[in-house]
Amino acid sequence: MNGVATAPGAGTVLNALATGQGSAFAIDVETTATVELAADADAVTGEIAGAPDADTRLIERCVERVVERFGDGEGGTVATDSEVPMAAGLKSSSAAANATVLATLDALGVELVDDDTDDLAAGDAITKLDACRIGVEAARDVGVTITGAFDDASASMLGGVVVTDNTADELLAHETREWAVLVWTPPERAYSADADVDRCGNVAEMADLIVELALDGRFGEAMTVNGLAYSAALDFDTDPTVEAMPHCHGVSLSGTGPSVVAVGDEASLAAVRESWAERDGTLIETTTRTTGASIQ
Repeated sequence: MNGVATAPGAGTVLNALATGQGSAFAIDVETTATVELAADADAVTGEIAGAPDADTRLIERCVERVVERFGDGEGGTVATDSEVPMAAGLKSSSAAANATVLATLDALGVELVDDDTDDLAAGDAITKLDACRIGVEAARDVGVTITGAFDDASASMLGGVVVTDNTADELLAHETREWAVLVWTPPERAYSADADVDRCGNVAEMADLIVELALDGRFGEAMTVNGLAYSAALDFDTDPTVEAMPHCHGVSLSGTGPSVVAVGDEASLAAVRESWAERDGTLIETTTRTTGASIQ
């Protein structure tokens, strides 16, 4: 029983830490998960390519949760290989969880459907959004997320731009945008579980404004306000955001950092690239993804 699936990373429109409402968009860098199940295996073991000492509890728990729902006690192995840098604010955990969940569904022969239907046979099929929720619950189980990251996970699973209520795992809006994307990632790393939630609560009123902008489809403006507010709340330098503002459609601290992501057209992002290239760290040039996670 083998399965393979991929899922993209994502960038932030609105961080959900302050109010539980969030918004994110899929980007064209992805994680691949390979799952092998066996009836006589009594545990699940995970491996992350290029990171032998990395924490594998999330991907292992994703397999366990899918097996609990659709399998018969199978164990096995899960391995992920990713273009998405870890602990950089680009939703590496959500991409890994989604890819692992879909690969496990593939191994078990469970049908994946795009939309909710009234005639899903119990145990035979699952919607993409419900598959996404399995990964979100696994992330909560192992404590790698504060909000549950339903915004990040649904952007990765569905593609496009989403607005969500993470307190209820509810999708509020889903649209597509075709943007060029530029990501600057400084050398340091930041883990979501270490973010100062109390300090982020200070920007709750601003977050309410940002979600209104996002629900109105004004994603670029929402991103930029979010970037300034959360950079200040999480003690990141606002200079990269301010440098990019005159040239792009929107720019924001992504997740709890440290990456900063800008969107626009290729010509407008050229000036941002020139400015950010002078900073220590790495640049990723990519695009948004209108398609999300998929079984291979």
